[in-house]
Amino acid sequence: MTTLLYGRPPAVFDPPGAAIQLSPLIPGSTPLEDVGEGSADSIMIYAPPGVLERRYTLALALRALKVGGRLDVMAAKDKGGSRLKKELEGFGVEVGESAKAHHRRCVVIRPETATGLDAAIEAGAPRLVDGLDAWSQPGVFAWDRIDAGSLLLAQALPPLKGAGADLGCGYGALATVVLASPAVTSLRLVDLDRRAIEAARKNVADPRATFEWADVRTLDDIGELNFVVSNPPFHDGGAEDKRLGQAFIRKAAGLLKKGGVLWVVANRHLPYEAELKDAFKRVDMIADSGGYKLFEAVK
Repeated sequence: MTTLLYGRPPAVFDPPGAAIQLSPLIPGSTPLEDVGEGSADSIMIYAPPGVLERRYTLALALRALKVGGRLDVMAAKDKGGSRLKKELEGFGVEVGESAKAHHRRCVVIRPETATGLDAAIEAGAPRLVDGLDAWSQPGVFAWDRIDAGSLLLAQALPPLKGAGADLGCGYGALATVVLASPAVTSLRLVDLDRRAIEAARKNVADPRATFEWADVRTLDDIGELNFVVSNPPFHDGGAEDKRLGQAFIRKAAGLLKKGGVLWVVANRHLPYEAELKDAFKRVDMIADSGGYKLFEAVK
């Protein structure tokens, strides 16, 4: 029996080694949305922390399960785990619950009927966000707003030129600003989140743009770009990890040609200055405002 797995659970979840991965944050994985209704024997989910995203994922999983199929769901208690049982019961199913290592684990055997699945799926589905004039989806970074750091970067950017990349592009808000410059010849939009890339494809209708569902840290150091723009992530699995932004800075240096420029924004408390000075010839702080700092760095 094949088990479908959503997310990267901790060791206490004990997923089978041969499980088929479904997470939108793992490039190359199968979308949970594509699993046929009533086709799965067993699904294991490490539940995301956002309410709309989590309910959407749970509803998709229940829809995909065969009657009698088993759903295992786990989440940290402070990342939605304390609400898991109640949320699952809201779909009209019986839930067994246990606790271990600051996590809650719930088990459901799929009954003949489950209620409220369509509403939860609709609430978490991709949409054209009111007031944003852009496609996005719950679970994508800053999915229903313009992130303040990205806004600071967008407002400070001069007209860029040549070939570039937007590392951690999200749904494409910053890319539209970059591509407003006619001197830009190409722009690689790269993000770890499949949902972000799918939204960016809809939002950035420009033949100069290409889209890559990939982990920025694994890109080849081609050393040929004229510019890179980035608002790097600094959370991994819900926990702050400064190493992510530092890795983005190193990767940007590897992608750029000599004289190429990195424009990067970060929360003020994140220690990126040493990484920038190690990887670039010249580093200038362009702005320090609203809890964010913005740098221009030349290779």
